[in-house]
Amino acid sequence: MTVGRREAVVAGAGLVLALAARPAAARTGEPAAGGHPSPRRRTLFLAGDSTAAQKYADAAPETGWGMALPFFLHHGLTVANHAVNGRSTKSFLDEGRLEPIAAALRPGDVLLVQFGHNDQKTTDPLRHTDPWGSYRDNLRVFVETARSRGAVPVLATSVERRRFDAAGTAQRSLGDYPAAARETASALATPLLDVEALSLALWQRLGPEATKTYFNWTATEQDNTHFNPPGAIEAARLVARELLRTRVLAPRETRRLDDELPARWITWPPAPPSAS
Repeated sequence: MTVGRREAVVAGAGLVLALAARPAAARTGEPAAGGHPSPRRRTLFLAGDSTAAQKYADAAPETGWGMALPFFLHHGLTVANHAVNGRSTKSFLDEGRLEPIAAALRPGDVLLVQFGHNDQKTTDPLRHTDPWGSYRDNLRVFVETARSRGAVPVLATSVERRRFDAAGTAQRSLGDYPAAARETASALATPLLDVEALSLALWQRLGPEATKTYFNWTATEQDNTHFNPPGAIEAARLVARELLRTRVLAPRETRRLDDELPARWITWPPAPPSAS
């Protein structure tokens, strides 16, 4: 059975009951009698689309910003990147991709949600959502599922594409989805990372030519949506700074926020057989 919109809340509640039935040592990391504590690393789960997803060797130099996010977080915080190419809030839920996240979430973990690029695709009924209707409903499913597990839900507006007008002014390309994410976060009292506004301002500062060195521009491709390593690093820096600003993360959980990071830190592993 897949998790679909409102059903995810019921499924999350069931998972909480199942968790409660487990021995305390298994749930909390507390030792059995006579044992020693085994602290569990806090995990940041990432649900999103291709702009954040893990990329593999066959896609290099394309890089999701989720690949660079660990560079800005201390080792006690693990990133579990569940972002997948081509997904919208609708297709991610309809394919049951929230289920393994819900099963793995533990109290104190973070569920960071960034969708919008593929929700825009009006000609694709498997992915398209109404920004003021089904998109907001779907974001609520992510938020309520995280809360049902004792985790911290975080919504992020989508990172902006590289788009400039003839005068060199960076243009918005994501329609009403960023505004809908902002309003949903406000209505649900959920932290909001305004990555759309921050990335738009960054592209404006860099300008039309310099931004080419942040996106996946190669000899055979001119991609204004997906990043290369420098772009992924800068987008991840924006996310990490927002996690700190919104107090989702404490200062001790972040690092290198103002450091120049070498692009060679990005690596692309071989694609696993199940990658899709």
